[in-house]
Amino acid sequence: MREQVALYAAQFPTPGCCTAEGILCAGGDLLPARLLAAYSRGIFPWYGEDMPLLWWCPDPRCVLPLDAFQLPRRSARALRNHPFELRMDTAFSRVIRACAAPRRDGEGTWILPEMIAAYERLHALGYAHSVEAWRDGELLGGLYGVALGRAFFGESMFHRCPEASRAALAGLVAFLRGRDFLLLDCQQATPHMLAMGARDIPRKEFLALLRQAVPVPDPEPVSQLPWQPWRMPFRYDAALGWLPDER
Repeated sequence: MREQVALYAAQFPTPGCCTAEGILCAGGDLLPARLLAAYSRGIFPWYGEDMPLLWWCPDPRCVLPLDAFQLPRRSARALRNHPFELRMDTAFSRVIRACAAPRRDGEGTWILPEMIAAYERLHALGYAHSVEAWRDGELLGGLYGVALGRAFFGESMFHRCPEASRAALAGLVAFLRGRDFLLLDCQQATPHMLAMGARDIPRKEFLALLRQAVPVPDPEPVSQLPWQPWRMPFRYDAALGWLPDER
């Protein structure tokens, strides 16, 4: 796969070729090697039904500095009084499908069936992950994204009750902090993320941070990628933090 990733990475135009909206190019496919190549260069797919596959690298880029994350006071109080059980990678398919479900505001979804299948393949390889908020055995919120090196690229989140998605995000931040991650990419700014410490930065600054967080594959002909995947589920313990889930 390493050779395929390097080949696909070389095929993407430089980010300076983006349109004003942030579209870099169109076409291709959602094979794991192409997706990994895209994320390693700060590029992500985003398109709608009856549209070509579009690849984006917007300027500015929204990121959530891990040391700047903060819950709104009302949210923090609600989560103290009614905490969720947090798990990671125990229900990836359910999370991505919940993120793809129609929104209450009536807007459609960009998470089409082929996108779901593509990220499920990445999850099986250990690169796509879900963080889940549970209560009384029911999945009430969560998020999913892609992890390469010391960068996590957030894709989407959902909630079925108040504060569930914020609980999942708080759990993700704690996980990333504990593993010395450098970058939490939010792609595009939303009021929800800005209220918790996210901010826009110039694309040039984002790409420089990306190069620190995601090592470039070694030019020598080795078979393995430099981004160590993980396929182990985790659970959050209030006293001990994130632990392997051996159930």
